[in-house]
Amino acid sequence: MSEINFPLIANCPGTLASGFSSYSNSCLKEMFNGKTVSHMLQYQEFSLGERQYSKFHDTQKRVSVSGVQEKFSLLLDKKQIRLINDAETGTYILKTVPEKIKNASFMPANEHLTMQIARQVFDIETAANCMIFFAKGAPALLVKRFDFSSNFKKLAMEDMASILGKTPQTHGSDYKYNGNYLEIFEALKKIIPAYKIESIKLYKLLLFNYLFSNGDAHLKNFSILETALGDFRLSPAYDLLNSRIHIDDFDFAMEEGLLPKNIAKGKVKNLFLKLADLVGISNKKATEILLFMCSNSEKVEKLIGNSFLSDKLKRNYLQAYQSRLKKLMKE
Repeated sequence: MSEINFPLIANCPGTLASGFSSYSNSCLKEMFNGKTVSHMLQYQEFSLGERQYSKFHDTQKRVSVSGVQEKFSLLLDKKQIRLINDAETGTYILKTVPEKIKNASFMPANEHLTMQIARQVFDIETAANCMIFFAKGAPALLVKRFDFSSNFKKLAMEDMASILGKTPQTHGSDYKYNGNYLEIFEALKKIIPAYKIESIKLYKLLLFNYLFSNGDAHLKNFSILETALGDFRLSPAYDLLNSRIHIDDFDFAMEEGLLPKNIAKGKVKNLFLKLADLVGISNKKATEILLFMCSNSEKVEKLIGNSFLSDKLKRNYLQAYQSRLKKLMKE
């Protein structure tokens, strides 16, 4: 990979708040327990090699954006983020720039921006995350693991592909794209006590994925997480990004889309309202959520402007959002 010039830091690499040359206090508190951690890693650079990518690509008919990123396990050691040693358990995941994919060097910035919009603008619970940079300037995304309790007990977590019993053996190489999103609600209703609350969270997340062109929201990108009481809830959102910046994909990741093909008719707004009806969300509540998700454009635009995307990709990102917003608001 060619050397990347170190970016000028004018906004917090965590919250994207203006006027910071490193992490803001609120970011340090959320990501690093208040410790003053540098936005620069001690390492030069490492990334997914061409051989690993080719092996992955050869086994997939559809390219999963998250699948082409190498993920490394790190921990906080005093005031420094470092790779784990043998027998250590990492509390952070580092997602680096992949090879052989369009606009690869901006994938960390894309995911970071999208995660921040979800959290800051639309009140969607997400995995805590921030941008971080290698010594040569290459960007990466640092994600704080949420599958540990406050006393570092590992919490049980299971993705929807596993819950629905979809594997390469049962549904082929594209198993995680098999089906539709209605299936996720139906599975959650059987296993989550607070289904009414969690179904609304999932509904908002699906609307968000549509609005922000996340066409890679497959079954393994939705999970349930153990609670302190020992039951389960929907996990914080993760792997959110505008996938069209990197791959040619569809409006929805799942092969059938939101609903089974035999009932998926009409404009996208009507499909979302139909989904709400089928999963037990009232029309009044669904309409309220739709109106909320179609609001706050100014906040979205500000975060896009403060992001670490290139100027060209900022325009592309904004245009894609505005196009989807128009479609969703269309009667």
